Amino acid sequence: MNTPRYQTALIVGAGEGLSASLARLFAREGLRVALAARNADKLAALSAETGAKAYACDATDEADVARLFDVVDAEVGVPDVVVYNASGRARGAFVDLKAADVAQSIAVSAFGGFLVAQQAAQRMLPNRHGAILFTGASASVKGYAQSAPFAMGKFALRGLAQSMARELSPQGLHVAHFVIDGGIRNAARPERNEPADRPDSMLDPDAIAFSYWNVLQQPRSAWSWEIELRPWVEKF
Repeated sequence: MNTPRYQTALIVGAGEGLSASLARLFAREGLRVALAARNADKLAALSAETGAKAYACDATDEADVARLFDVVDAEVGVPDVVVYNASGRARGAFVDLKAADVAQSIAVSAFGGFLVAQQAAQRMLPNRHGAILFTGASASVKGYAQSAPFAMGKFALRGLAQSMARELSPQGLHVAHFVIDGGIRNAARPERNEPADRPDSMLDPDAIAFSYWNVLQQPRSAWSWEIELRPWVEKF
């Protein structure tokens, strides 16, 4: 039973929370790590902590995404793990939503995922090795009131992941989608975390990252294409 080995990870849509937990975990496991966000300045502390290199990138811009991969190839290494963690939201009553806001939300949540995944797959296919991981949400499988744009984008991202998994898994690429069905604990905003009488009622980002790592360790004969993660309080 062969366990896959990875060398270089790129996290797109990086920031605090899950992305930071993933960066720390990958670095501890010996991977070279690159981080990308629209505003790379916010990644300075995480880069210093993990040794990761940070880059500015608009994930909805095809040329910007291509430039990101070219510079990561040259400065860090060709990524064999790529995590798409970006998402866009536009909230409000359906009849009041602005078309431009909806388009932007879908572009960040879904179209950016396509652009990033395509660049990743082009690099991984010649070696028949690599993993592309997508971060979904409750809205990937159930739409909520006054949150149609988020559901539209996340539904599309899930469809992208499923289609890619069916096409690329036989060619050696592990594609997986993670449904994060619940609120994620945020150390920077403790006032929004779980109350004392409901411990572990929010997802610990380190625990989520551990599940991502477990998926990366799956032998090819038993790959998961989708994992749902939820705290004990969340209803199915």
